[in-house]
Amino acid sequence: MIGLEIVDPVAATGLFGYAWLMIALPALGALLILGFGRFLGKAGPALAVATITGSFALAVALFVQQLAAPADARAVSVPLYTWFSTGAWQLDVGLLVDQLSILFCLLITGVGGLIHVYSLGYMAHDERKGRFFGYLNLFVAAMLVLVLADNYLVLFVGWEGVGLASYLLIGFWQHKPSAAAAAKKAFVMNRVGDLGMVLAISAMLAQFGSSAFSEVNHGAANLVGPWPTAIGLLLLLGACGKSAQVPLQAWLLDAMEGPTPVSALIHAATMVTAGVYLVVRSHAIFELSTVAATTVVLVGTVTLLAGAWIGCAKDDIKKVLAGSTMSQIGYMMLAAGIGPAGYAFAIFHLLTHGAFKANMFLGAGSVMHGMDDDVEMRHYGGLWKYLPVTFWTFACGYLAIIGFPLTSGYFSKDHIIEAAFGQSMLIGSLALLGAGVTAFYMTRLMLMTFGGAKRWADGVHPHESPAVMTVPLVVLAVLSIGAGAVMNWWIQEWLEPATGAHAHEVDLLPTPIGWATMAVVALGVLVGWLVFGRREVPATAPQGNLVARAGRNELYGNSVNDVLVVQPVLAMSRAAVTTDAKGIDGFVGTFTDAIGGLSVAGRRAQNGYVRSYALTMVLGVLAVGAVLILGLVG
Repeated sequence: MIGLEIVDPVAATGLFGYAWLMIALPALGALLILGFGRFLGKAGPALAVATITGSFALAVALFVQQLAAPADARAVSVPLYTWFSTGAWQLDVGLLVDQLSILFCLLITGVGGLIHVYSLGYMAHDERKGRFFGYLNLFVAAMLVLVLADNYLVLFVGWEGVGLASYLLIGFWQHKPSAAAAAKKAFVMNRVGDLGMVLAISAMLAQFGSSAFSEVNHGAANLVGPWPTAIGLLLLLGACGKSAQVPLQAWLLDAMEGPTPVSALIHAATMVTAGVYLVVRSHAIFELSTVAATTVVLVGTVTLLAGAWIGCAKDDIKKVLAGSTMSQIGYMMLAAGIGPAGYAFAIFHLLTHGAFKANMFLGAGSVMHGMDDDVEMRHYGGLWKYLPVTFWTFACGYLAIIGFPLTSGYFSKDHIIEAAFGQSMLIGSLALLGAGVTAFYMTRLMLMTFGGAKRWADGVHPHESPAVMTVPLVVLAVLSIGAGAVMNWWIQEWLEPATGAHAHEVDLLPTPIGWATMAVVALGVLVGWLVFGRREVPATAPQGNLVARAGRNELYGNSVNDVLVVQPVLAMSRAAVTTDAKGIDGFVGTFTDAIGGLSVAGRRAQNGYVRSYALTMVLGVLAVGAVLILGLVG
């Protein structure tokens, strides 16, 4: 197998034995808030913040202990209990705290904790805010199960828990039909991906006799025939559902119907990153199948361009950021599909994206807070004067996502583009194009929101958000600028044992591809300024050309799904109903009617009249006589 020799995790000692508390704390918070919220009252949100803060503190402590441990002792197995044992099958529930999972724990609990704090202000006037915080805790607990599981079956429990919690959060304002429909759409589309996960895990159990990561990694080299490709493609199907990759991306923009903190939680730190985690964690499978790995690259490339295209056309600030999330996750999937040369960079960009995208989503929520919940960018303009903290923190996220030199995105995304050129000139060129388009649509968003003249209606009074909302923005802004430089020098070496990928030397100065990337980004910013900075933004969107209309309609993904999936399924269901009603029920009804008719005829024959019986006997004698005579004559 490509990469380093797989090193088995060591047994848990010391603080690692309490790793389960990272999951238990938010899970307990969710249980108490959702089960006893009426008794907790206003203490519910505070309890939710306290539990996730405790999880973050434990994650930091475990990370520090890993840093102090030898490189071959940083992956720790934490057995918990036996789930079931029957015959030759036994499933043990355990946690794997290694170099990969601990980074996710820091991201989930760190950024998730900031989102919890922000929500104290954002949801302050919502009558059901206690339940909202319970759902947030449930989401975080499920995501921690997903990334800390030491086998695919337990991972799938967290996988489904995330799906349930996202359904509850997206549809939290269920009095809005659009929110209820968006939640149902996300749930159903994710079930399609989950089918791939179920089949992949079933194949693992059949081939390896276990779903444990260690058993799968050791046994993968012995797979023969189509099994590596089949398992890899099924895992990719699951990843596409959770990470909103083509062709299962249509739910993501509709998910903006949920409260803005939900958008930040789903699109930055948790749910959409699960697919990238799955592919990187399953590297032993993908390295054995060129077809599966190449498909990951193609899916990522198509999605990064599709998301950027959509981001260029939308006027809803949250949907622009949602399209951006599709695009950035596409970069991560592209890197993960490249193989050992891209694993660390996929995770690197995932971590930096978690900071700057959460920053921008929460910044969008701050803008909405000051604009009476209006999401239409054509109604903004000149807000930098009225929302200074939101503007400057949002600007940090903007610089990071476009890859401005020395910001977080500059380090992480440029590595992916370099690796993409190493894979293929075509793939590299498309990734480079995506960087330029990202710079264009993010510049468009900045100028339409914060630049130019004011365009809001009379009676709207923009104002800055309270400190409980702006302080998390400041923290995330600092991470958006500085986190990339901190991680750039060590993340490859740190992830070596978990991914089996050798670290490569990092250049101090930009490479030729790096210079080309900066030039393309600068061109994207310039075009964005020429189109939206020098011209007055119209109050209503112009009709636009075919390209613009396709972007506004999300590349007609919903129409494609309707034609290829929804309508055929409805037609089949109607056919099944008709077959059941007219065919099966009709046959049964006709048969029973015939039996009923015969019984009626028989009942009439047994009428109790002697003359009728005598006539029947005479007719019978005549019939027998006729048969006998005919027989003799014949």
